[in-house]
Amino acid sequence: MAETALTTEQIIEAAEDVLRRFGPAKATVVDVARALGVSHGTVYRHFPSKAALRAAVTRRWLDRAHAALPAIATGSQSPDRRLRLWLEALYGAKKRKALDDPELFATYSVLAAESGSVLDEHLTTLESQLAVIIAEGQDDGIFARDGDPLTLAQIVFQATARFHDPVYAPLWSAPAADRDFAALVGLVLRGLAAR
Repeated sequence: MAETALTTEQIIEAAEDVLRRFGPAKATVVDVARALGVSHGTVYRHFPSKAALRAAVTRRWLDRAHAALPAIATGSQSPDRRLRLWLEALYGAKKRKALDDPELFATYSVLAAESGSVLDEHLTTLESQLAVIIAEGQDDGIFARDGDPLTLAQIVFQATARFHDPVYAPLWSAPAADRDFAALVGLVLRGLAAR
């Protein structure tokens, strides 16, 4: 590959492939450069460090995994329906990734832990999406007005962590996991409902 024509996206794709093959402990920038047929200096011209490259891969994975969420948050359904759909989409995306490709999910978990600022930014985005839904529900009289929407969104996000935080991934294949998730979402919706 010509070094001058190399794009950031191509480097991220190659890094993702290298991480999939070698795992996060063994994958290096040299491996990424080798996969692209360029010098490691070329990769460093796009990313100042291995950590920056891994953060870019993490951001891409998170964005892809949660691509459906923004449209759900601003969709045309009622806020209570959107909240349910949003939580289902988040849980479904995480569960599919964890159960369909456990090795890659483990790699993602390592990278996410390393990329604290990327993860924090992403979590803030997710909580903001929930806040939009909750605020609209409050405005429409579907949800009680007691509480700041962002604070309530953070509480909902934390309350449902068992179904989206990677640390709980081993529990997602349990026979009762989906039933437990549905029960929790029902409880959350009842807790938010206007009286």
